[in-house]
Amino acid sequence: MENKKKKNQLNFKLIERILSYSKPYKKLFFLAVSLTLLLSSLAIVRPLLINKMLNRIGAIHPSDPGFLPDSEKIHFINVMGLFLLATLLLEAVLQFTNIYVTNLLGQNIVKDLRLQVYSHILKLKNTYFDNTPVGTLVTRSISDIESLSDVFSQGFIVICGDILMLVIFISAMLFNNWAIALVTLSTIPLLLIATNLFKNGVKKTFNEVRNAVAALNAFTNEHITGMRIVQLFNREKIEYEKFKEINQKHKAANIRSIWYYSIFFPVVEILSAVSIALFVWFAGFKSNEYNIQLGDITFFIMMINMVFRPIRMLADRLNTLQMGIVASERVFHVLDTNEVITDKGVVSAKNIKGHVEFKNVWFAYKAEDYVLKDVSFTIDEGETVAIIGATGAGKSSIINLLSRFYEINKGEILIDRINYNDYRLNELRESVGVVLQDVMLFSDSILNNITLHNPAITEAKVIAAAKEIGIHDFIAGLPGGYHYNVKERGVMLSAGQRQLVAFVRAYVYDPPIFVLDEATSSIDLETEKLIQKASIQLAKNRTSVIIAHRLSTIHHAGKIIVMDKGRIVEQGNTSELSKKVDGIYRKMLELI
Repeated sequence: MENKKKKNQLNFKLIERILSYSKPYKKLFFLAVSLTLLLSSLAIVRPLLINKMLNRIGAIHPSDPGFLPDSEKIHFINVMGLFLLATLLLEAVLQFTNIYVTNLLGQNIVKDLRLQVYSHILKLKNTYFDNTPVGTLVTRSISDIESLSDVFSQGFIVICGDILMLVIFISAMLFNNWAIALVTLSTIPLLLIATNLFKNGVKKTFNEVRNAVAALNAFTNEHITGMRIVQLFNREKIEYEKFKEINQKHKAANIRSIWYYSIFFPVVEILSAVSIALFVWFAGFKSNEYNIQLGDITFFIMMINMVFRPIRMLADRLNTLQMGIVASERVFHVLDTNEVITDKGVVSAKNIKGHVEFKNVWFAYKAEDYVLKDVSFTIDEGETVAIIGATGAGKSSIINLLSRFYEINKGEILIDRINYNDYRLNELRESVGVVLQDVMLFSDSILNNITLHNPAITEAKVIAAAKEIGIHDFIAGLPGGYHYNVKERGVMLSAGQRQLVAFVRAYVYDPPIFVLDEATSSIDLETEKLIQKASIQLAKNRTSVIIAHRLSTIHHAGKIIVMDKGRIVEQGNTSELSKKVDGIYRKMLELI
């Protein structure tokens, strides 16, 4: 019971938080509320006009209330017809405006929230992305946020209008004839019970549907991205069966939701018909006693339908609201994730020289499973250092830490003898140019992939940089040259070509510190020579850290650091390390 109360409180907190996003659009919000309430109030006008018109026309004896001579009836009908037409036109205009305003409000809020979520995602640590499927984040950023639009266009405001409409309708029925009203409304308790059961039943399916959508997006995104591996290892049938299973769960969750709808709406129609039947029965027996006229009959039949409609719609609105709350809970979970890189630095990194020092650095991706253990080394300004070691030795972790993609657990990293946490994060990252082993290129031109749409970097500067590095001929030889579209993840280029483009990208930003995760084992000799030439050019007059996979590619390094199981086991120049008889570096040389 306590858990249920807490859950309800949480929902109210979520509702309050969702509503807070309408603050920048107060005018739109209050206009939407005002229009909804006005429309709810106007809904009773037409039944009242029709009731009055039929009662007066149906009065055939001079003693009947509202009797009209035949000569006045045509004029009266014309006047009432004009009133009805004016009411319909007014309702149509207000309905159009209301729909436009509520949807405009919803879309503005969705826009703001999506920007906030994406901005927050940009600040998250790489640890968060390591543990969260891309498809799940896509679902949170797109479809879950879109559900919040319905909360405003079909949720809060419309629910208030429906409730006001019900109050007005029931009050009008009781005022017209309380006895008939009580008889016809006797089925309402059954309708409320059915509505509550329907709402609770559908509510259970919403989480299942959202989970199924997230799982479907995550699986599809991952396997389309890795389609080459799927096809290479003949996994098509196996992955198809997995997809089929996830898709089946998605279908089952939706069908359970549809099942509740298929039961609820016929129940509403039956109860509505029963109410009309009760009215006809009661009116037939008590017509003389209660002076039930033609207008009253029409009025009550209209009102029964009009009362049941908002109750039926209210259940649907509440489910839309619940769906929005479920979606918002997931979105806010992303926003409330505090796995962000702290940016409290006040020191400018724009004039960094490039002196790097690791002092007793310990680092773990998970808990205390350390991948770097008490690592200490110094790189002088302008020095080129190569880091070598077996897979899992901790080489790539050093790259990640230099760019502050992750936070260290213990120790200190100094740049120009200042703790690198004291630098402004964006400026620090601008000062560290990184070319990774797995280069990420966007579905865009080579030029835009190099400049990243930075207006300060001109095409002429890009071409000059490519010529200096020695890859201008390669790019110029592509169809369209620098405007060649490399497609998603740069699939139109080879691994070596993607890395060459990344070299130019790093070079045009002119960072004082350059880091290269050199992967040359899977590229041809010609491209390897271009990469070596490019790395030497980039290393000029700047501090360089090269993660070496081949010893033949690090002959220009002034210092070599040998790592094993997260620790530095050797460091020095080629001459010093090759003289160590039992040294790891010498053994690696002997294997060449």
